[in-house]
Amino acid sequence: MGDEIKESSVLTPFTPEEFRKKYGAEVRVKSRVTAIDRKNKSVTVESEGRRYEEGYDRLLIATGAEPYRAPFPGAALPGVFTLRSLEDAEAIKKWIIERSVRKAVVIGGGYIGIETAENLKNRGIETYIVEMGEQLMTPFDPEVANRVRQCITKNGISVQTACKIERIDDENGLTVQMCPEKVPADMVILSAGVRPDTNIAHSAGLDMNRRGSIVVDNRMRTSDPDIYAVGDAVQITNFVTKEPDSVLLAGPANRQGRIAAENIAGGYKLYDGAQGSGVLKVFEMTAACTGITETKARSLGIECGAINLEYPSHAHYYPGAADIFMKVVFEKGTGRILGAQLTGEDGVDKRCDVMAAAIRMGATASDLTRFELCYAPPFGTPKDIVNVAGDLIEKKLGAE
Repeated sequence: MGDEIKESSVLTPFTPEEFRKKYGAEVRVKSRVTAIDRKNKSVTVESEGRRYEEGYDRLLIATGAEPYRAPFPGAALPGVFTLRSLEDAEAIKKWIIERSVRKAVVIGGGYIGIETAENLKNRGIETYIVEMGEQLMTPFDPEVANRVRQCITKNGISVQTACKIERIDDENGLTVQMCPEKVPADMVILSAGVRPDTNIAHSAGLDMNRRGSIVVDNRMRTSDPDIYAVGDAVQITNFVTKEPDSVLLAGPANRQGRIAAENIAGGYKLYDGAQGSGVLKVFEMTAACTGITETKARSLGIECGAINLEYPSHAHYYPGAADIFMKVVFEKGTGRILGAQLTGEDGVDKRCDVMAAAIRMGATASDLTRFELCYAPPFGTPKDIVNVAGDLIEKKLGAE
C-alpha cells in the first residue's frame, strides 16, 4: 500500500507448483471448504463452480481471523475497506491511485490501523485515526501508548480516542460521523479489531469459547481427536498467567503449526503457550512489548510492581545514540519478570527480545542484573538498560 515493497509478487513466497516441487504437498487455491463431516471424516470443497468431497485421516484447521466489520450504517459502502489479504491491499492501492485519494480515515488504533495510517501518510494522504477505546495500542500500558500517540501526531496524523463511530455517509464522497464531529474522507479503512474465522468449526460441533475461538489442548487437538487447529482461530494458554487467552501473532501461529504437524505425523510435541511478543514500526519510532501489562496483571489480581526508565541505546558519544524508554512489570515477592514494553529509535527490538527470553526462562530481577550482553560503543553500553532495570527492581523490592 505504501510502496515500501514495489512488487506484490515478493509477498507470495511459493506458487502451488513450487510448493509441490519443494515439499511434495498439493496446494489447491481458489478453493473453499464449506463443511466438515466428522462422522464420515470428509470435507466439502467448492472450487470455481464445482463441488466435491475430500476424505481425511487427520484434519488441520488454520483459518485465522477475519476483520471485524462494525455494524454501524455505511460500513459496506464503496471506498470502505478492511485489510486482511494481499488482495485487500491491492484493492486499496488501486482505489488510492484511481480516485486520487487525498484524505483517509482509519478506524482502529491497533497494529494494523497504525501501520496502515503510517503508509497512507507516507503516500502524502491526509490521515485521521479514530479509536473507540481510551488509548491506542492496548498491548501497552497508557504511559507507553501515549508515547506512540505522540510520535504519530508529531508526524502529522490526527488521532481521536474514546470516540464511537455512528455511521458513514456517502455525500459527494464519504463522511464519517463520529463524536463530536463529521470528517470527510476519500476512503475509510476499518481496522477495529478481528475475530476468529471459525464458522466452519462451529458448524462441525467442535468445542468453542465465548469469543468464537476453537478450544485446543497442548498438542493443538480440538475436541475431536482427529481434528487439529492452530493460529488466530484458536484459544491458547497465556504463558505468563497460565489463563486461557488469544494471541493473534505470526510467531506463535508458526510454532503451533509445526507442533500440530509433528503430532499429526505421529510425534509428541507440546505447546506451552504464548506471551504476546510483538513489535511495531511507527515512523522513526520502534515500539515493542512482551509478556503482560501492569493493567492486565492487576485485573487478574496478580501482586505486581513496575518500573519505568530511560537509558541510551548505545554509548552516548558514538553517533546515533537515542534514549530507550522501558517499562518492566514484575511479580512482588519473587521479582519474577512478567512483562516489558519499550519505545525508542534504536535498539528497541534487541532489548525486547532479551526480555522475551528472560520471561520464557522464568528470570527474576536478580537474573537481569547478571545478564552479560554484547557491548561496543556503536551497539550498547557497558551496563545495558536490561541490567539497569534489574537493579531498579531489586532496589524497589528491597524498599518494600
